[in-house]
Amino acid sequence: MSLLELDEVHAYYGAIHALKGVSLKVEKGEIVTLIGANGAGKTTTLRSISGLLHCKKGRVLLNGKEISALPAHVVHREGIDLVPEGRGIFPRLTVLENLEMGAYLVRDRNEIRKRIEFAFGLFPRLRERAEQKGGTLSGGEQQMLATARGLMSDPKILLMDEPSMGLAPVLVDQIFDVIKELNARGTTILLVEQNALMALSIAHRGYVLQTGSIVLTDTAANLKQNEMVRKAYLGI
Repeated sequence: MSLLELDEVHAYYGAIHALKGVSLKVEKGEIVTLIGANGAGKTTTLRSISGLLHCKKGRVLLNGKEISALPAHVVHREGIDLVPEGRGIFPRLTVLENLEMGAYLVRDRNEIRKRIEFAFGLFPRLRERAEQKGGTLSGGEQQMLATARGLMSDPKILLMDEPSMGLAPVLVDQIFDVIKELNARGTTILLVEQNALMALSIAHRGYVLQTGSIVLTDTAANLKQNEMVRKAYLGI
């Protein structure tokens, strides 16, 4: 049984057929990446998994349990956390308050402190900015905060939507190093990323999405060598 499975998922925005029978699997302990052009349906796929958009047809399953019709807050409680495109932090709250918001389901204060310390260990810059308002952080620091907040619920699977968007190359490298470290510690990750070369360099497997349909799936290593992928997404 896969940790996460999409089975022939169809999703719409009004009359727009955004996902056209998307099927994919993520096994426990994997990094799986979803690549494709703008408008291909990558973010829609993550929204369909996280309960922000309900599919009209098909199923989303977590550990074999269907979660397709559950509202987003219940999906979150089931163990899925989304680090959204554009970060989506609380700009008027401090770094520490943002992290505490990520653990709003946790009642044990000692456990919350442990998770905050874990986040600060991953992102020492956040410790330095603990009392600073989220909206005053740099773009890279906000991405660190969004990622750390997503980990505060100790999710079964972390969905990451364009974590490198708008970041300087040195910060992109840092974010991807953290993704690899998180995975090495056991976090399962479904990654949507425009920088396909970086995504495939850390992923175990990948899916290529075009206009709402999966057109190719393989190991990340094989996708990096695939002629269509190299021309369309790697600029080679």
